[in-house]
Amino acid sequence: MSLDKYQFNKQDRAAVYRAIGERRDMRHFIADPIDPDMLQRLFHAAWQAPSVGLMQPWRMIRITDQNLRHAIYQLVEQERLETAKALGERETEFLQLKVEGIKDCAEVIVMSLMDKRESHIFGRRTLPEMDLASVSCAIQNMWLAARAEGLGMGWVSLFDPKQLADLLAIPDGACPVAILCLGHVDKFYQQPMLEQENWRQRQPLHELIFENRWDVTTKS
Repeated sequence: MSLDKYQFNKQDRAAVYRAIGERRDMRHFIADPIDPDMLQRLFHAAWQAPSVGLMQPWRMIRITDQNLRHAIYQLVEQERLETAKALGERETEFLQLKVEGIKDCAEVIVMSLMDKRESHIFGRRTLPEMDLASVSCAIQNMWLAARAEGLGMGWVSLFDPKQLADLLAIPDGACPVAILCLGHVDKFYQQPMLEQENWRQRQPLHELIFENRWDVTTKS
């Protein structure tokens, strides 16, 4: 039996790895609208993500009301300033970074955890946070699909979850996880933006892989 009979052909494999390698957390957008069919393909990609116990804990809220989008922007701006203060000596440096594209992108999607998650025990009895891991998989699926479609996507996490939940009438027990900015871009960053801006450098791969036990000699 051929061991590679399920392997994609070379061109298709290259496309998968290219999408992974060229995915970027985008902050700069063009406001041109996204084709509705393309947007549905991205939602479908998120829907196909793996989830613990097949619970599908993601809930996607598409923001089409411009007043609501502005209110979301204000929440993010409020948290951006609070985060800057918390960074101490790096406050000024942080304030110079562009950390969101809410005003400029074509689409804003709020990805949330569903309510009534306590009833889902499969895979969560000892690791209840696996529902959050599942939502992250859905976001990553959408991110890679967006890159393949030539669209940029940015994950914004600077917000107070309670305030955003109240703004969007998210029920008790549910929780917003990410504000996703989607849209066309002039160009993709050659490197992750925080690397380009010298905020932080990516750690070498070999420092992140251990064998059998935690490597206490590796820098954390």
